[in-house]
Amino acid sequence: MSAPPLVIDLDGTLLRSDLLIESGFAFIKDNPSRMLTPFRWLLKGKAFLKGQLAESTPLDVTVLPYDPQVIALVEQERAKGRKIILATASHITYAEQIAEHLKLFDQVFATDDTINLSKKNKRDLLVDNFGENGFDYAGNSHDDLPVWQVARKAYLINPEAGVISKAGKIADVAVAHAVYSRPSQLREWIKALRVHQWVKNLLLFVPLLASHQVNEPDLLLNGILAFLFFGLCASSVYLLNDLLDLEDDRHHIKKRQRPFASGSIPLKSGLLAFPVLLMLTFTGSLLLLPWKFSLALVLYYLVTLSYSMRLKRKMVVDVITLASLYTLRIVAGTFAFGVVLTFWMLAFSMFIFLSLALVKRYAELKEARNAGIEGKSRGRDYYPSDLEMISSLGAASGYLSVMVLALYIQDPNTVTLYSNPQIIWLACPLLLYWVTRVWLITHRGEMHEDPIVFAIKDKTSLLVGLLFATIFWIAA
Repeated sequence: MSAPPLVIDLDGTLLRSDLLIESGFAFIKDNPSRMLTPFRWLLKGKAFLKGQLAESTPLDVTVLPYDPQVIALVEQERAKGRKIILATASHITYAEQIAEHLKLFDQVFATDDTINLSKKNKRDLLVDNFGENGFDYAGNSHDDLPVWQVARKAYLINPEAGVISKAGKIADVAVAHAVYSRPSQLREWIKALRVHQWVKNLLLFVPLLASHQVNEPDLLLNGILAFLFFGLCASSVYLLNDLLDLEDDRHHIKKRQRPFASGSIPLKSGLLAFPVLLMLTFTGSLLLLPWKFSLALVLYYLVTLSYSMRLKRKMVVDVITLASLYTLRIVAGTFAFGVVLTFWMLAFSMFIFLSLALVKRYAELKEARNAGIEGKSRGRDYYPSDLEMISSLGAASGYLSVMVLALYIQDPNTVTLYSNPQIIWLACPLLLYWVTRVWLITHRGEMHEDPIVFAIKDKTSLLVGLLFATIFWIAA
């Protein structure tokens, strides 16, 4: 007697993702002004919502994060002559595209424009087609419990919390060898939050150092709180950015390994986490720090969100925005410490950070050129042929920051802050050396990460930074 059909769920089972969330974010990213439209569609039912999203938002199913162990299970059962069914609450448009891409399924059941194929609807449809206990079912969520109740055997694939115990009470559980072992969730969350990028928030302390008030305990406490809240705000933006950029990331040789793009963290978790982090950020900053700091955080969040959704696809606008975000950290620092924001600090930061933003863009294009790509970079408004112009602009911007530093030394106000301001001249050749070295490393294709993160890890950069700080300390 041949084995009954094996029915495979899609979201969370065969696919380490959720197509409703994916299509929703893709829809919003394509045109942010339509942000409220999916909520209006939802008022007409979940099936209508899924249908409208599928009609207006194409997804590249070839790069979705399929679970290789589930595919191996399906291939093994197909080799035995077993009928394989795809049954999913995702819309039929996406389900059929996936079936066509994988070529593993004999039949597809999915949500259409009138019926949302989830929970009892899926159960009833499968019973109508195969009879009670006439099929085996592989799923992962609480929504699959009604289906397992009428299945012959239950395959639990990447089960959600609590699913194993509940399924064991109502179904004959086949502990499937296809259960995917997720990597350490703590490690993946640290990657998703990009905690290593928090090092950029040390820029908040620049105004405190420049004002020579670093020995004030109250101000240091403000600095630590500002660092924490800015980090939480940045991580919230990183999570949202990764949810918006799923498809672009999956086409990138390195970014495809990001937790949401690879499916190592469920999209639902990210959907919950980013507003929680944002709420913690603004609640804490409003209660514990000057209100102007919270205002700077709001501006940072809005600019970063605009960058993620639109500005990073605009030539030149993208790098100026990146430079502004670095500078905004320094501005926020002046608000946290209650010190004066100087013209020299703003001018220096804009030029040096514009140079570093161009380093980042140059490194990406250099990688694309080395890979043989000649067309426009995906999600960017640059071509590999722009490399030479970008390097010229970036080096010039870096050298202008050195000129600003030299002019700062001559400012009358500088004399009141430093006992020996002329010693600061020694910092100029150091900065020239560092800017030139960074651009040469980038030109050689050896800049493989964010230049700020590179500087923190690079021994030569750390030595230059130490000498730079020592010069200002001696001058003071």
